[in-house]
Amino acid sequence: MNRLTALALLAFACLRCSEGASSAKAVPTSGPGNGVLFVGNSLTYTNDVPGLVHALATSVGHPLAVASVALPDFSLEDHWNQGDALRAIARGGWSFVVLQQGPSSLDDSRVLLRRDAARFDGRIRAIGARTALFSVWPESTRQAAFPAVAESYSLAATDVGGIYLPVTRAWLKAWDGDPSLPLYGPDGFHPSAQGSYLAALVITGVLTGSSPQTMPGRVVRPDGTVLSIPEPAATALRAAADAAIAARLPVTRPE
Repeated sequence: MNRLTALALLAFACLRCSEGASSAKAVPTSGPGNGVLFVGNSLTYTNDVPGLVHALATSVGHPLAVASVALPDFSLEDHWNQGDALRAIARGGWSFVVLQQGPSSLDDSRVLLRRDAARFDGRIRAIGARTALFSVWPESTRQAAFPAVAESYSLAATDVGGIYLPVTRAWLKAWDGDPSLPLYGPDGFHPSAQGSYLAALVITGVLTGSSPQTMPGRVVRPDGTVLSIPEPAATALRAAADAAIAARLPVTRPE
């Protein structure tokens, strides 16, 4: 696999990728120690979830500098072995490091998610940051796996006393309110613009403590590109994010 080392992270840079294209864009920083590093794959970089989080956090008066190491098809084990994510963590300046891999609903992938989240957590704690787990979604053909995905990521967060980001639950909450919301993109796995917006609402809400209900439907990313969600859909997605965060169980390190 092409490791795309040319996309290695510079501190406080936002690596923004889309299907078939990639670019590195500088992001205004909000001061040392107030950054969020995303470590993931195309579920993170499709529609630039880190850039959306930066814009939403700024909109509610809690600016966060963001950066990402997000490479196609990568698991956390791949990131551990490839090394760019570890080097980015070691540079410091992060308050949170957000970890994401595939759905991890199967027993073997759950074991690997928990193992690798714990390995990363040691490095993250060493630079004074907190680990957060970005709970994603299964393929559209495997929607029965939603509960298992949520459980895998919740267990990984619990293992390390980290922060659980309940995006999985938010997708289900959104469909409870309106089953027609198009959260999947054309391939039935990557998120649509609305799916990524919902993920960013949840992540921003948890990391800043701000209600998604206060966040705009029109978002200007750091590179100047705009994501605009029609207001009826934005209202529904904000409500779903708010409900998912409210239902989030406290996650604490086991004794």
